[in-house]
Amino acid sequence: MPIARGTFEVKLQPLPMEGVDGEAMLGRMSIDKQFQGDLEGTSQGQMLTVGTTTAGSTVYVAVERVTARLAGRQGTFALHHNGVMNRGEAALSVRIVPDSGTGDLTGISGSLGIGIENDKHFYTLEYRLG
Repeated sequence: MPIARGTFEVKLQPLPMEGVDGEAMLGRMSIDKQFQGDLEGTSQGQMLTVGTTTAGSTVYVAVERVTARLAGRQGTFALHHNGVMNRGEAALSVRIVPDSGTGDLTGISGSLGIGIENDKHFYTLEYRLG
């Protein structure tokens, strides 16, 4: 399975929650990313979060649509995030949404790994092209 590597910049902006009690500890954010490296492009999406009264325990889900060039191919695809922090121990899954690829990326599948070192974001995209 091919692997694409690089960096990305992310901008998160809080968005209003509608019809939710303030004590629910729910949040909503917009996501804007700029990818550099083997995957060159941008993405936009939204994230939902819930916190707890226990330090280091939280969860988030997100979806984003990526518009990019990958392996000389131009197109779009969607990503689905599922992140859980259990008392500081992180588990994250980011997968390409099945059948979400368009253009030259039609049929793409795979998963995205995210790393952070010294406040810099890195990605590793394991993918298969249709």
